[in-house]
Amino acid sequence: MGMLFVFRLGAHIPTPGIDSAAMAHLFEGGGVLGFLDMFAGGALRRFSIFALGVAPYINASIVMQLLVVVFPALEKMQKEGPEGQKKIIQITRLSTLGFAAIQAVGMVFWLQRVGVFSGGALGMVTAILTIIAGAIAVMWLGEEISDHGIGNGISLLIFAGIVARIPEATIRTWNMLHLGELHALIVLLALMVMIVVVAGCIVLQEGQRRLPVQYAKKVVGNKVYGGQSTFIPLKVNQGGVMPIIFASSILIFPYTVLKFFSGDIAIKMQNMLAPGSWLYSVLYVTLILFFAYFYTAMVFNPSDVANNMKKYGGFILGIRPGKPTSDYIEKVMSRITLGGALFLAVIALIPTVMTNLMGITSFYFGGTAVLIVVGVALDLVHQVEGQLLMRHYEGILKRRNGAGAGILRF
Repeated sequence: MGMLFVFRLGAHIPTPGIDSAAMAHLFEGGGVLGFLDMFAGGALRRFSIFALGVAPYINASIVMQLLVVVFPALEKMQKEGPEGQKKIIQITRLSTLGFAAIQAVGMVFWLQRVGVFSGGALGMVTAILTIIAGAIAVMWLGEEISDHGIGNGISLLIFAGIVARIPEATIRTWNMLHLGELHALIVLLALMVMIVVVAGCIVLQEGQRRLPVQYAKKVVGNKVYGGQSTFIPLKVNQGGVMPIIFASSILIFPYTVLKFFSGDIAIKMQNMLAPGSWLYSVLYVTLILFFAYFYTAMVFNPSDVANNMKKYGGFILGIRPGKPTSDYIEKVMSRITLGGALFLAVIALIPTVMTNLMGITSFYFGGTAVLIVVGVALDLVHQVEGQLLMRHYEGILKRRNGAGAGILRF
């Protein structure tokens, strides 16, 4: 909670040399800036010291995971245990510094060009170094939460940034409704769609395909072991919110780099990569599908599951143990991952559909934001339940050990 407080505090500390009124004027139309601001938790709108948010760290993590698959040396390093993981983490941190530097330079040069930044050469250097330091600080906050708190730190920072904007968005929507800028039926329909999306996100996050597993009976002496039936729970959305976060971050980075340039070609490419454009939507869906399969392959290994089942005498009904079982699990996993990935893509495109059908421009309905909030909240609830269950078992063990000691003393 303390780390989240520091993150929200840093989102309100402005970067030196920024004209706050001019910066707020840039965000009046929403668009791509509003989308980028969602991942920064409102820090980009104020261009605070945490303006880059978690984007550099996510980009570095994506690149590192891809490089691990491509280069055998990095894959070997990852499998070396804790020492190898430390090296991978250190490389990711250095990569975060590089991404933060590129994005900070691009943002400051762009803001100077549009008249938001008024500092000179020394002021630009100060602003760039401040933003880079803020990105590294956000990375540290996320790692501290992951190491000493509950849940994934980076996901919780994104979650906190989105949730913190709910009161402001509610007040803004109410004012627009009161002034007649939004029709009551449109707001009501948007709320109904949001409820459906939230319910769909919960079903997606909790959905499982259960493969029935039977364990053979073993006779040891006069006792019979095994023979029970159980199942393997295959999650429909194995990657959680990570595919949609990865896809968004990948598309944000080239848009930031294009801020270096001011020609007609650069402006056209910026418009083509802006959220809502047809090219952005196609790339977004493609990347979501790719990262859904990629992340599933990273966290779930059918061969390991099949080998463990074979070791303990388990088998799927109608499937031979060993490689046939591994192939069957992989086939089922591929099918349900496709369904989960397509559902993720539909939710991600809901803001574009709502804008085109209803003409909503200032009111931002974020399917991506809803998915992240629901996914992180469910993951946090499950981890809290696990912690409580573990504490409950510890209490039982202590009472049993204490009772046993009393009997021995007696």
